[in-house]
Amino acid sequence: MGKSMQDQYQRKIEYLRISITDRCNLRCQYCMPAEGVQWIPHDSILTFEEILRVMQISTSLGFKRFRITGGEPLVRAGVLEFLQKASQIPGVEDLMITTNGLLLPEMAGDLKKAGVSRVNISLDTFHPEKFKEITRGGDVKKVIEGIHRSLEVGLHPVKLNVVVVRDLNTHELPRFMELARDYPLHVRFIELMPIGVSSDKRNEFVSIDEMKERLGLEGLKPTHDIRGGGPAEYITSDGFKGSIGFISALSKHFCNTCNRVRLTPDGKLRLCLHSAKELDFRSLLRSNKSDEEVKQALAEAIWHKPAEHHMNDEAWQGQRIMSQIGG
Repeated sequence: MGKSMQDQYQRKIEYLRISITDRCNLRCQYCMPAEGVQWIPHDSILTFEEILRVMQISTSLGFKRFRITGGEPLVRAGVLEFLQKASQIPGVEDLMITTNGLLLPEMAGDLKKAGVSRVNISLDTFHPEKFKEITRGGDVKKVIEGIHRSLEVGLHPVKLNVVVVRDLNTHELPRFMELARDYPLHVRFIELMPIGVSSDKRNEFVSIDEMKERLGLEGLKPTHDIRGGGPAEYITSDGFKGSIGFISALSKHFCNTCNRVRLTPDGKLRLCLHSAKELDFRSLLRSNKSDEEVKQALAEAIWHKPAEHHMNDEAWQGQRIMSQIGG
């Protein structure tokens, strides 16, 4: 097994987020415009065989953690068979899914059997009508059912991702906190990031400090025993079965500890979520390049991972929307 890959800033890069589709069964307002988007052509999307090859090559560079995202990853045909093969690759220590939760009531057990260790579920409101409005048609009851089903089958930890938007769900934060108190769930409140259709919503931004103040959590110290290694700062308290996490991309950015790169559905390696620069790995995979040549290209790309993002720059504009990058 190769030693851990480092970039030029001595950050250990061991986490690859792989978007397997740009398609989704929802049309969330902060992710996608109302008219939808033009889907990436089918023959431009990486095949599961190509993705498995990338995973095998990246483990030789010290990658251990892999998150499968979308779009909505569970809508792609053949996903369970792919996950089973991915979980069996030597060096894969942690195989995770990010999902909107709609398909978890039926699929959580099969995901566990396929080798998925844990799941992140996106949920921004408990209110049925508001959820329907935000997602343009989704059923929040399905998501809540999916959360409970994930806990039942032993996907652990189960994390909830809550994008906090002013006047939309700020009053619901205490209810989310109750969920972390009553269940072994890790609820992560996320600052709204200016990506794609959210790039003009800065007036709806709520900082982590304001969230903590609203929840009366300013004085509590972070805990470090939540499995993950991502950017969230977690807080727990006596009587809590779970924890509350905060992900601050803007007010206290975590670039100096970033340990990840992303692979888009069409095979572009994105070294930073907020850099429009992408490297075309699909062409490498579809040429006659050897695994060693692909490995060297990957290592070279990671070495040049940017020092930090530029989301706080008012002039910054992303080239893609979130569903096309991979959450």
